[in-house]
Amino acid sequence: MNPLSQPAIIYPMQPYCPPIYLRSGHLQTIYPPLFRKISQPPYSRERITTPDNDFIDLDWSTVGSRTLAIVSHGLEGNSTRSYITGMVKALNEAGIDALAWNYRGCSGEPNRQRIMYHNGATYDLDSVVRHAIATGRYERVFLIGFSMGGNLTLLYAGEQGKRIHPLISGAITFSVPCDLSHSSQALTHPACVIYMKRFLLELQQKVKAKMALYPAEITDDGYHQIKNFKQFDDRYTAPLHNFKSAEDYWQKCSCNRLLHSIAIPSLIVNALDDPFLINECYPYELVKENQKIRMETPRHGGHVGFMLRGGTYWSEQRALQFIVSSR
Repeated sequence: MNPLSQPAIIYPMQPYCPPIYLRSGHLQTIYPPLFRKISQPPYSRERITTPDNDFIDLDWSTVGSRTLAIVSHGLEGNSTRSYITGMVKALNEAGIDALAWNYRGCSGEPNRQRIMYHNGATYDLDSVVRHAIATGRYERVFLIGFSMGGNLTLLYAGEQGKRIHPLISGAITFSVPCDLSHSSQALTHPACVIYMKRFLLELQQKVKAKMALYPAEITDDGYHQIKNFKQFDDRYTAPLHNFKSAEDYWQKCSCNRLLHSIAIPSLIVNALDDPFLINECYPYELVKENQKIRMETPRHGGHVGFMLRGGTYWSEQRALQFIVSSR
């Protein structure tokens, strides 16, 4: 199904409309990480220990609020990426505390265990959520996720279902690969070669870090032959995390599988010109079946783009509007 054939979505706020010179999905995707400059938030780092004796690094940016937003980054991201720091800055300026967490191995130091992070690592998000709530400082907690972090957020909410902690008041996600198989397929398009090469180069550094810790089990011999996510996930993600294959991993870790179980107000914003998304990454029919979920599909925005001239990006404004309207 071509998402562009779908009916227009009615927005509760001004729909995203980029400047004319930014009406390109690829430009929206490439420009922000290269040229958007956001001053580093006043992060306070905290390291927590996971149940399997690994660690996760949390970066707090607090303003003394009783509301917290836990922000999850995308593939090969971290708490310093501009889309994260931009969101944290916008949250703080609106009087909301922010917690940007780094996935295993993404905070500048290799994690201890053999496993890495992946789209289905909801156990780590659960550790972060439980730790934040246990501080006793918050009356409401929102989950915000970008790209892979959006899938992780929605998958977590679906797994929790009606058992989700009562302080968790909503989930807000952008540029979500709701179906990992279709997103992986989108990135095999010739126009996406530049993205795929960058991801694979960055992931190789993660593999090399694992080789240093587990030389008898992990190697990057022949890594140059890997050209796409299927080959990478078949060789590394699946065996390291006990999946049968890349396809098994994609099927079990796609949030589409559990959208019906989400029991908190949730927002999915996927631009129609996102080069990373096709077909089932726009789950119109699944969303219709769950009144807790709202999906918005702006015609423009690229992948984690939604740029505006100066100041906050539209995605940041939309997240704040969602939080405010949930009061």
